[in-house]
This record gives sequence, C-alpha cells and structure tokens, in this order.
Amino acid sequence: MQTETVERDADGPDGTESADTGSGERPRGPRPRWVRVLRRTALGVVLLVLLPVLAAGTWLRFSYAGEPGDGTRTRGRDALWLGHAWVDGRKDTGDLDRLVEQLRYTGIRDLYVHAGPLEHDGTLPKKLYPRAGWLVDGLHARLPRLRVQAWLGDVLDTESPEGLSMTDPRTRGAVLTSSRQILEAGFQGLHFDFEPLHSGDRDFLGLLSRLHALTAARHAPLSVAAHQIDPLPGLHTVFGAVSGHEKYWSQAYFAQVARRVDQIAVMSYDTAMPLESLYGGYVAQQTELALEATPPETDLLMGMPFFHENKPGHRAAAETVPAAVRGARLGLARTDRERVRFGLALYVDFAATEADWKAYRDSWGAPVNRLG
Repeated sequence: MQTETVERDADGPDGTESADTGSGERPRGPRPRWVRVLRRTALGVVLLVLLPVLAAGTWLRFSYAGEPGDGTRTRGRDALWLGHAWVDGRKDTGDLDRLVEQLRYTGIRDLYVHAGPLEHDGTLPKKLYPRAGWLVDGLHARLPRLRVQAWLGDVLDTESPEGLSMTDPRTRGAVLTSSRQILEAGFQGLHFDFEPLHSGDRDFLGLLSRLHALTAARHAPLSVAAHQIDPLPGLHTVFGAVSGHEKYWSQAYFAQVARRVDQIAVMSYDTAMPLESLYGGYVAQQTELALEATPPETDLLMGMPFFHENKPGHRAAAETVPAAVRGARLGLARTDRERVRFGLALYVDFAATEADWKAYRDSWGAPVNRLG
C-alpha cells in the first residue's frame, strides 16, 4: 500500500504558511509605511541642509569673482597686532630695528601692542608691561608717524562661569582706571578685544562711551576688535541657540559700536571656510556689510590672517593673505571705492612669515607718503 506524503512549508512567525520561493529565501513584501516615511523625511532634511550650503558656497564664489580695479590700494591707515614680548623684556634693540624695516615701506600706521590681559576684575598689573616706555620711545625715534596703542582685553563670562563681567559696574569702572593708567605709561591709544561679546550688549556700549570721552580728552584714538557681522540676518541668534556661542554681531549692533570709537577692526578670520575662493568671497561680503554700517568718520579695518594654524574653524590653506586682501579690495570696490578711512589689520606679528608680508605688500601696495 502506497503511503501518501504531505509536504508543508515552514510556518511563518505568525503561524501562517510562508510561500515557497524555490530559492530557500523568504520573499520581501512591501516595506511598512513608517519606514518609507522615515526615509523620505531623512532625504528632505538632507536637502534642507545641503541646498542652503550649496547656495551659500555659490554665492561666496561669485563674490570672489571680478577685478577690484584702481582705487582699492592702501590708504596708509593699516594696523598690526604685536605680541606681549615687545613690552615684557623679551625683545631687544635688534628686534626693534628689524620690525622698523618691516614696517617702513607699508601703509601701517597703528600698532596694537598687547599690554594685558586685564584681570577679571578689570584691573591691570603694572608688572605686565615694564618695557612699554622703551618700545614707544624707540619706535617714535625711528618712525615718528606710527601710533602705538595698548591692546587690552579679557575673556568674558558670557559663555562660561570664569571671566570678566561686563555687567558689573565696578568692573567697568576698573577698566576705565586701567585705561588711564596705560595711557600714562606712554601709549598713544587704546585698543580693546573682549571675547565672546554678544550682540546687543548695552553695558559694553556704555563703557565705550566713557572710554571715548577719556581718549578724546587726550587726543588719543580708541579702537576695538569686532566680531564678524551676521552673514544672514539673525544668524548670531541661531548660533547661540544651537551651540551656545553666538559668534556674530548683528549689523545694527556693529554700527552702534562703530559710532562710539575711532577705529573698528573686524576679526575676519577663523571663518571655517574650506577653500581659498570661499574665504575670499566671505571677506568681500564682510567688507561690504562693515562698510555699510561704519560711519565715515570712523576708520574701518579688515583683519588679515598672519598666522597658519589648522584647528576647528580655521584652515590655513584657505584663509590666506592673498585671498583676504583680494576679498577686502572687492568689497571696497563694490561698496565705497572712494572711502579714505579704510585699511587692513594684520594678525599677528609673531606668527607672520616673509611670504605673508610679501603678499600684503604686493597685493595691497605702499602709500604715496611712506612711513619714516
């Protein structure tokens, strides 16, 4: 008698029979709806991120195009940041002679010499700058037209518990006292760099008004190092909400600061630009925004990267002196070609190479009446 054999497919996970594909593999059914929705949402998010980035990159590259043309060379109002070694005894007469020769055939008029930093309470120990008189006298004997300003500042407590509190009236009063003290040491002006200084800080504006009254009475310039301006309106707010670091100032706040000083130097470096052309376009854009906001009686200086670090936010191969100078010239040409109160500020002397100096001279030029 023949025995009947019944073959059955293996049961599925829900107890139902699975179809036999003949290959030993289970067939793929349609994906659940939630998977399809998730994939489409992810794609949409990627596009929302990438499209603005691509658009911004195209715009910056376009901003770097063209020729600046005539009328976009040095006005003899440039500046150089100098490190603390010039006032604490580490530099000698030979160093001073070499610095003078470096400056002589350039448009540099102002030197921002690091004489601080301020203490968190706003005071300034005199022991920090024992050789200030030697430096100022030595420079004036060699290049009488130079102005030697004291570079002061401190880290603020805006984004960490440690730092100088701009909201404390006693601290602001101490900064004013320290400013009188450093001017009495022979410096011809004051240059302040407080970071991170958030856009809209009213206490800083009040301090600047008091400092300007002090410097004006002594016929000395007051200058500040300024944050970059919002590339897009309100971007400082977005950065603050996402990262806790605002990075930018609004253009309106930049204008408020610029009205209270004699010079404003934009720190137009540490931009996170990956390519030289994008960095140059970014500097051109920043120059245009700053020119629009700076009153004609205030000197506007665009910061140049005389340093070569590779770190988050700064790529040395992208942020070059030629790109920065070209970007500044393009922004000047498009916005206010005839402006006299405009220059470049070079950061910083101790990190600069001969190639940096050559690029600055070749692309920016020398003034008709050189220093000497």
